[in-house]
Amino acid sequence: MNHLLSNTTGACYRGVMKPVLFRFSPDAVHNRLLAGGARLQQSALARRAAHFAWAYDNAAMLQQTMHGITFRNPVGLSAGFDKNFALPPMLKAVGFGFMEGGSLTYHPCAGNPRPWFYRLPKTKSIVVYAGLANEGVQHITQRLQEYPASMFANFPLNISVAKTNSPEACDDAEAIADYIGSLRIIRQAGVGKLITLNISCPNTYGGEPFTTPGRLDILLRQVDTLRLPQPVFIKMPSHLSWRDFDGLLAVIVRHHVAGVTISNLAKDRGQVKLMDALPDSVKGNLSGRPTWELSNALIRNTYTKYGDRLTIIGVGGIFSAEDAYTKIRLGASLVELITGMIFEGPQLIGQINEGLARLLRKDGFHTIHEAVGADAHT
Repeated sequence: MNHLLSNTTGACYRGVMKPVLFRFSPDAVHNRLLAGGARLQQSALARRAAHFAWAYDNAAMLQQTMHGITFRNPVGLSAGFDKNFALPPMLKAVGFGFMEGGSLTYHPCAGNPRPWFYRLPKTKSIVVYAGLANEGVQHITQRLQEYPASMFANFPLNISVAKTNSPEACDDAEAIADYIGSLRIIRQAGVGKLITLNISCPNTYGGEPFTTPGRLDILLRQVDTLRLPQPVFIKMPSHLSWRDFDGLLAVIVRHHVAGVTISNLAKDRGQVKLMDALPDSVKGNLSGRPTWELSNALIRNTYTKYGDRLTIIGVGGIFSAEDAYTKIRLGASLVELITGMIFEGPQLIGQINEGLARLLRKDGFHTIHEAVGADAHT
């Protein structure tokens, strides 16, 4: 990472680019970023320049191997930004240690009516109403097979899988068949180092049926029969009480599940502190800072009770190295983000990784693994 370029980029993004971008609709900006990134990543020179300017490499302190997978650093992209897995080369170049794409579904899905996004600048949040828009597992796995094998050699791909957002997938049996159909195609295609089952996506037909213990157990029993070669994670909801959340975890640890991602969007607007006006007409659920305390409490409790059985990916409200480090010390081995990058700029990823190394040295740790869960019992 070039400190001058990284710091200059961050200042320019926050002071010049973001004010301009934020004058346009977030849906339009998101589409342009995806299109621009797809064009830019075709240039090897552009990818090398991005890595030189922004990425921070420190394998000695930040690299971890879990479930047979090596992560060069603990900072990953969360699901929801690259829904169709179009940007792995550029995301790798800017310094992410891994990425979660999707969520993909068995059938292509247009998603909910637009707009999908609404900004809350003072709250540091995006209201999300995308509704699992994606091109479908068949099309996406074909795209993934077209990338060179070297692309994901040191950049693990986490594939988020959900049930198709349609009336036909509302019935439990149909919803499970939808998940299983996607997983079979992924297995046959031989893509992805990890798989995350998204059971907590809001704003979809049929709600979130598998966020109750009995129904989740039925789903996971079917997933177990596939004997997937990839470790399986579960994307957890944020709005449940610890008692109800723990009820899901008690089911999860009875199955072939490696870990949990904590957590999804904040759904209860009355549960979070908003610094911006949010009209009732704006549909969707909140990313970013409103999820911070919710996810942190769930990470701590999960690590305390299940840390020896479940690997935790911490998501929600990460805007700095200190934020990522907080989640790690509470029990997350890996972290993911989107909103922080949107508000702070693409250089944030390298700055978080460099900051993590600094914080580890300050606390007397030699590796990131030593810090995981350090504050869980305090």
